[in-house]
Amino acid sequence: MKKKKWIKIGSITFVLIMVINIVASFYFYDLAIKREKKDFLVGNDDLTVSSEAMDVFIEGSWRDWESKQRFAEWSIHSFDGLKLFGNYLEAEEPTNKTVIFAHGYLGKSRDMALYGQHYYEDLGYNIFSPDLRGHGKSEGDYIGFGWHDRLDYVKWIDRVIEEQGPDTEIILHGLSMGAATVLMTSGEDLPDNVKAVIADSPYTSSYDLFDHQMERMYNLPSFPVLPTTNLVTNMQAGYSLTEASALEQVKKAEVPILYLHGDSDSFVPTDMTNQLYSNTKSEADMTIFENAGHGEAFAIYPDKYESVLSDFLTKYMD
Repeated sequence: MKKKKWIKIGSITFVLIMVINIVASFYFYDLAIKREKKDFLVGNDDLTVSSEAMDVFIEGSWRDWESKQRFAEWSIHSFDGLKLFGNYLEAEEPTNKTVIFAHGYLGKSRDMALYGQHYYEDLGYNIFSPDLRGHGKSEGDYIGFGWHDRLDYVKWIDRVIEEQGPDTEIILHGLSMGAATVLMTSGEDLPDNVKAVIADSPYTSSYDLFDHQMERMYNLPSFPVLPTTNLVTNMQAGYSLTEASALEQVKKAEVPILYLHGDSDSFVPTDMTNQLYSNTKSEADMTIFENAGHGEAFAIYPDKYESVLSDFLTKYMD
């Protein structure tokens, strides 16, 4: 009788644990991936911005510059029927060089004007910045963390070539989730028009990022909640966190890649960029910026950032 009693207790306990795990997995899916208002990052110490960077993000001249530009709105339909939008600004002088930006998590296309001003005014590029699926004006009820977005970017690349002509030269420049997006794009079969990829503060995979943040933000081990969240994501959004891997994509990349990261980034650990750089199949360079937090490198070290970028582009642009 005692044995049966303990078996019954064990069975009930197992079922309760599984129910709690499933509920927690749906909670984390809704928290991080489902498209809805999110405030869980407010107060996150890992995203505390230095006063120097904050001045640039909030009051930098780029904001006034962006507000005065007359962007043309473009749109495409994704492979799964979403209408996606982006903003295009033609260079002041005719050029065949275009940069396609990819913004970060919960951002929007025009946030990348921080970098766009430099490409436009100093380098003379056309600039194009889409709203990633699930962001801004683009449709989508989930955030792709770069995976489905990579296929969207293949379509945006084709659109730029269609508009600019067959001799156009394209740079992909992404920040944070946008950096992972352009790295995931780099592993696809890209036209020769794509000359280089710039990845600022990227993560290795969505799974690795969730694993890191569950421990940092909630003091939770990844098992068993994260594997179940992975299954929920696949069921709800049509992709898994494990397959959304920039690391696996750069192992197939043929386009040159420049990695940029701050050594004080605790939101997306700097070591993730080290791993990406070490596993990149194509030609690659990497610069680590001292005392820079997540996405702060350009705001704190604009001259160095522009110099590193210029040196890299000079090697690969005609």
